Amino acid sequence: MGNGMLSQEEIDALLRGTMEPDPEPETSSTDDLLDDMEKDTLGEIANISMGTAATTLSQLLGKKVDITTPQVDLTTSDQIRKDCPIPSVICDVKYKAGIEGSNLLILSQRDGSVIVDLMMGGDGKNPTPDLSELQISGISEAMNQMMGSAATSMSTMFNSMVDITPPNLVLTDLSTETNVIQDFLHAEEPLVRISFRMVVEDVIDSNLIQVIPLSVAKGMVNKLMSTMTGSSDAAPAAQATARIQPTSVAYQTPPLTYETPSQPSQPSQPYPAPVYETRRQTPVQPAQFAPLQPGQPMVQPDNLSLILDVPLQISVELGRAKKTIKEILEMGPGSVIELDKLAGEPVDMIVNGKLIAKCEVVVINETFGIRITDIVNPLERMNSLK
Repeated sequence: MGNGMLSQEEIDALLRGTMEPDPEPETSSTDDLLDDMEKDTLGEIANISMGTAATTLSQLLGKKVDITTPQVDLTTSDQIRKDCPIPSVICDVKYKAGIEGSNLLILSQRDGSVIVDLMMGGDGKNPTPDLSELQISGISEAMNQMMGSAATSMSTMFNSMVDITPPNLVLTDLSTETNVIQDFLHAEEPLVRISFRMVVEDVIDSNLIQVIPLSVAKGMVNKLMSTMTGSSDAAPAAQATARIQPTSVAYQTPPLTYETPSQPSQPSQPYPAPVYETRRQTPVQPAQFAPLQPGQPMVQPDNLSLILDVPLQISVELGRAKKTIKEILEMGPGSVIELDKLAGEPVDMIVNGKLIAKCEVVVINETFGIRITDIVNPLERMNSLK
């Protein structure tokens, strides 16, 4: 029928009513691959897991780390490269238990440099344009701990163990590298992009991107849904209750009143009360409570009494001297070492390595002893114990 004319076979089929219409071309849209409910579920999974990862990163950096609510969309590797045409650090994390597949974390090289500088005790305000092997190792350790804590959160959500492999880091420029994302994920399917805004006080305010293959993302959604339905037997009943039509409600007169042995009957309501058709009554017993006793005033525990029997090591320091290794090796019997204290000057009483008092040396029954002459100020003692 391509030339507009019907063949004899087609005419016969029409007369018999058996001719099938030409199949319509199939249309597909990426919007149908991930619906709104699945996007919301992925956003909630990412929000909880990356929130835990942000707490871990905050402990590593010693600064407050805020990660905003994620944005979830379906995209391609080419679109990701167009949206992030800057030198980036790509962290490939593969799941080895609980989830099949892998995911990528993408952050700028500048953010990676700031993170490493903060981990090494810097202020993070002078990032280096290029990352050394040591800096890459530091970023890898930070990502390993972040994704490890995220996997722990996912284990709780999925009610099964989720484990990851050590991350694999690559420095790349997404504006020039065309196949780097496919090389990591080994997938020709659409990708789910989860974008976070990461703020680390006054040194970082940029985007952190998580990229997951569509099949892995759907596996996460199905795993969470199965966990929720498997742990709640009341869900089907609640759905069935929600579908009850108003016609299933009946009214009876007089209205129901409820009585308990401990209180008089409640007055009748001025209008009929709706009840369901099931008339089965549930027996109710009054709650019994023990009489309340006047509480005793709270007494703060004497914490000091808990450690009064802890033994401490007391030593007396006569003085100190600083010598080189050469001078130490040259010492022998009869060598004299000059200390930094004068004759008759008080010596130091040390308790577990902390200066407590000044003393003078005495002799008691042919045994050396000390007489305390001055106690160190209590504030100074407290500061020395910190």
